[in-house]
Amino acid sequence: MYCPKDKEETLLHTVLPGGLAAHCCPACEGNWIEPEVYGEWRLQQEELLPVPPPEGTDVGYEPAPQDARAGLCPDCKGFLARSRIGVNPPFYVERCSRCGGIWLDRGEWDVLQQLGWEGAIAYLFTEDWQNQMREYEYADRERRATIEKLGEDLAQQIFDLADKLEDHPNGDFGVAYLMRRFTE
Repeated sequence: MYCPKDKEETLLHTVLPGGLAAHCCPACEGNWIEPEVYGEWRLQQEELLPVPPPEGTDVGYEPAPQDARAGLCPDCKGFLARSRIGVNPPFYVERCSRCGGIWLDRGEWDVLQQLGWEGAIAYLFTEDWQNQMREYEYADRERRATIEKLGEDLAQQIFDLADKLEDHPNGDFGVAYLMRRFTE
C-alpha cells in the first residue's frame, strides 16, 4: 500500500496515540486509517459530537505542505474527499468517497485529539458540521476585524459588553440605545 501524497513511499504499520492502528508514510508522516479499523476503534470511544472551539482558538499546528495536495485512496483508489477543519490555522482531513478510509497529514491526528474530535471524523464531513464551521469562521473573521479596527483593549470591552447584553433579559434595549446613538 502506497502513500496517497507521496506515491513512491510504502506505508508502514503504526499505532496512533489513543491506540488506533494505522499505516504511516515514513516520508511525509501522514497516516492512513482503514475504515474497518476506525469503526472498531470508535465503538470503544465515548460518543461525542464535536463542537467548534472558542473564537480565536489557535491550535498551534502548522499544516503539512502535502495538505493542499489531492490524493487517491491507497486501498481502493477512490477519490479522497476533503473536509476543511476551520481552526487557526485551518487544514483538511481527507476520507475516501468509496470505502471510507481516512487520510490525515502529519500532526492532524494530534490536533483532532487536542480538540476532542478524533472519534467523530465522519461527522466532520456532514453538511451540518460544514455549516457550523462557516459560521465559526465568519465570527472569527469578524472578531479579528473588530480588533484590527478598534484595537485590542476597546475591542475586548465591546466583546464583554456584547456578552453581558446577550445574557441580560433587556439586553436588546441596550443594543437599541447604541444603534440609535450611532444613527442620529
